[in-house]
Amino acid sequence: MRQNFTNYAFTESVKKAQEKYGSRELYSKMDNNGPDQYQLFHRETAHIEQMDGFYLSTVGENGWPYVQFRGGPKGFVKVIDAETIGFVDFRGNRQYISTGNISANNKTAMIFLDYPSRTRLKVWAESEILGPEDHPDLRDQLMLPDYKANIERLMIFHVKAFDWNCPQHITPKFSISEIQTLINSNHEFRQQILGE
Repeated sequence: MRQNFTNYAFTESVKKAQEKYGSRELYSKMDNNGPDQYQLFHRETAHIEQMDGFYLSTVGENGWPYVQFRGGPKGFVKVIDAETIGFVDFRGNRQYISTGNISANNKTAMIFLDYPSRTRLKVWAESEILGPEDHPDLRDQLMLPDYKANIERLMIFHVKAFDWNCPQHITPKFSISEIQTLINSNHEFRQQILGE
């Protein structure tokens, strides 16, 4: 089977919707001729590893989807190899909805959205939850030494496909640290160029 995101996203009902709204002809070409995008290269790795958060979608055994924002310091999500993403999962509110859903259905979707650059990477993956005590080498690879929190598990995602999304409707947003960097660089620019 081709490793094209359309194999995961374009179900029969999606194809019917595309037909109804006039985009099926365009996307049918992608079904058969689109790139096999399942191995993460430099662009994907750089995008993922500079993020301080992403959206994780899981589905429970009752069929209901659940989307959760997962955040941490920049670089908390790591590309382990060209087909694997992972992070150390810290204790949160202890509802364990994503964790429970993954134990019932390992199919997940991840959206890495960089608001300032208006870039969005969608990833389809099969996930697994590992005990950190059972995988010390992997735990050490995923650790964040300066981040103080209780490690509960390792979240591993085996990439099946990915796709870069259109930036058309992404509103640029900036974190406080990004704004401070812009202010500082503007101040330095004004000093160098204008002598202020």
